[in-house]
Amino acid sequence: MSVFTSVTSTELAPFLQRYPAGELLDLKGIAAGITNSNFFVTTSRGRYVLTLFETLTAAELPFYVGLMSHLAGRGIAVAAPLADHDGECIGTLNGKPTLIVDCLPGRVVETPNPPQCRAVGAMLARMHLAAADYPAQMANPRGPAWWSRTAQIIDPFLDETTAALLHEEIALQKQHRFDHLPAGVIHADLFRDNVLMHGDEVGGFIDFYYACNDVLIYDLAIALNDWCALPGGDIDAARAREMLAGYQAVRPLEAEEKQDWPVLLRAAALRFWVSRLHDFHLPAAGELTWAKDPAWFEHVIARHRERKDFWL
Repeated sequence: MSVFTSVTSTELAPFLQRYPAGELLDLKGIAAGITNSNFFVTTSRGRYVLTLFETLTAAELPFYVGLMSHLAGRGIAVAAPLADHDGECIGTLNGKPTLIVDCLPGRVVETPNPPQCRAVGAMLARMHLAAADYPAQMANPRGPAWWSRTAQIIDPFLDETTAALLHEEIALQKQHRFDHLPAGVIHADLFRDNVLMHGDEVGGFIDFYYACNDVLIYDLAIALNDWCALPGGDIDAARAREMLAGYQAVRPLEAEEKQDWPVLLRAAALRFWVSRLHDFHLPAAGELTWAKDPAWFEHVIARHRERKDFWL
């Protein structure tokens, strides 16, 4: 469970009085996620998610909060932020910037089926189109420059084989530029645990706190690497084709996007391999925290290096 900052019912009850959320009935920590402290909050008026931000400051949050409100207003299934009685969404609890959002219907699925992958692909494309007129900008804080800096930090912890593969992949990405590809606001972390499914339909996208401006197809690659993964790091071709078909039914990919797709799949895996290596070897100090296995994305990259068919 990822809870860096504890919250008790006694602390939360007076905080909730600032919001039109009703009386507190239950408070429970959320096991998913490794960056922020998250809780399910049940009140006399409904169910919400409470997030205490461990790294983002209050000054950094308006981009994400505004984006979620923007997307919700355009019919995208996202958790709408709850404003307090003064019209402010961002509060402070236990010394941390805090946000309350609606709790969306559905559940996280561990083993998605092809129709679910298609639905996620279609919703991701709709999200990209709906965000096209979102005026705020946020450069990707975990782009190629971050990969290179972080690789230097974690180098002393890696064995020779792992370090060699890591630096080969970073070198490959340095040889490519994607500025010519369609870009806009991306989720940047659309793993299975950040989507709630209601049967084969999307109940909602959650956890937008890595959202930024970047290449749209990179966002699709991030999602596919997780949603279509098999044990051992390979990709389920049936799920991959359905996710790509769902996306392209809403926003067809351009020829240059298809051409760069294999390299972007590796870029998407590299980004999370680096972050998991960092979190594994240099974990944050927190209560009830856990780090995901970094070797998983090493296997994903190894399979992509060998791949001939990329499902397009």
